[in-house]
Amino acid sequence: MRAIRVASAALLGIAALTFSAPAAVAKSGNITPFGFSVLPSTIAAGGQVTLRLERDHGGCKGSATVTSAVFDTITIPSNRNQATAVVDWDARPGAAYQVTFTCDGVSGSTGLTIAGGRPVGPTPVPLQPGRGVHAGEGGSLAGFDLKEIGMGAALIVGSVGAAYHFSRRRTGEDGG
Repeated sequence: MRAIRVASAALLGIAALTFSAPAAVAKSGNITPFGFSVLPSTIAAGGQVTLRLERDHGGCKGSATVTSAVFDTITIPSNRNQATAVVDWDARPGAAYQVTFTCDGVSGSTGLTIAGGRPVGPTPVPLQPGRGVHAGEGGSLAGFDLKEIGMGAALIVGSVGAAYHFSRRRTGEDGG
């Protein structure tokens, strides 16, 4: 009988982890059955971006519409995975614009940042010997919301505590 209680407690703990982990990583409003991206995510006004749609897992079967305030509405046909768009010349440098992908009635959005200056052609990258790599924020903690992490931890601790309490509780059938 004790093995059943321990197994129940373990399964409850695993279920709590399973249901709380995606909530800690996902951002509300951007969960779609298909993947999407804008490359590059920072571009100068007048530049060209590639709008990519990942259809590999069957999340988007029809044509997709991509909208933004910084370029004309683009339609990606059902037999293609990407399209290009030209950013408006009057886009504000330093501003972040929302790009929304809609397919089969489901929408998701991402950001597009406008860099300062205007593209005039390829710009050579100067070599600077003796300098190391410039690393940014990145890592495993970038983008995590402290409130979501706290709520997930509270859910896990509460479910493990409840499982322990119920596994330690004695009934009249067990003899004591």
